[in-house]
Amino acid sequence: MIKIVCVGKIKDRNLSSLIEDYIKKISRYHKLEIIEVKDEPIRDDEKAVLDTEAKRVLNSIGNDEYVILLDLHGKSIDSLSLAEKIDKLFIRYPKITFVIGGSLGLGEELRKRADEKLKLSDLTFLHQMTRLILLEQIYRSFKILNNETYHK
Repeated sequence: MIKIVCVGKIKDRNLSSLIEDYIKKISRYHKLEIIEVKDEPIRDDEKAVLDTEAKRVLNSIGNDEYVILLDLHGKSIDSLSLAEKIDKLFIRYPKITFVIGGSLGLGEELRKRADEKLKLSDLTFLHQMTRLILLEQIYRSFKILNNETYHK
C-alpha cells in the first residue's frame, strides 16, 4: 500500500477535483490511502507548531512503514528512479508512506523517524499543490513499471 500523510486539508475545489482524478487512476494499480492531519495555526513559537504537527503525523505511521519525507533539503530524484524505488521498496515493506508537511515544514521528531528525504523540485510549492504533484508522480511510476505509455 502507498500512504500519503498530509498536514492540512485541500481547500480549493478545482485542486481537489484533480487530486481525486489521480487517486482514481492510481487505484487501478495499487491501494492508496491519504490521511490528512490537522494543521496548527501559525504563531510566534514555530517550533511548537512543528512539534504538534509532527506528533499528529507520527500517530498515523506504523513501525513497519517505509517513510519518505518530501523535503526541500532532501535528495533529488527523477521519475524513472522514483518508479524503481517504489518497485524495490514493495519487496521489503508492506507500506510506503510519503509525508507532506505543513506550511512551516517538518518537525524534528518526524525527521528522525524518516527513512529517507526526497525533494520534488528546487522550487517551493504550496503543500496543497505538492499533494497533486506527488500523486501525478506516483501514477507516472506505475505507468513506467507496467511499461505503459504516458506523456513525457
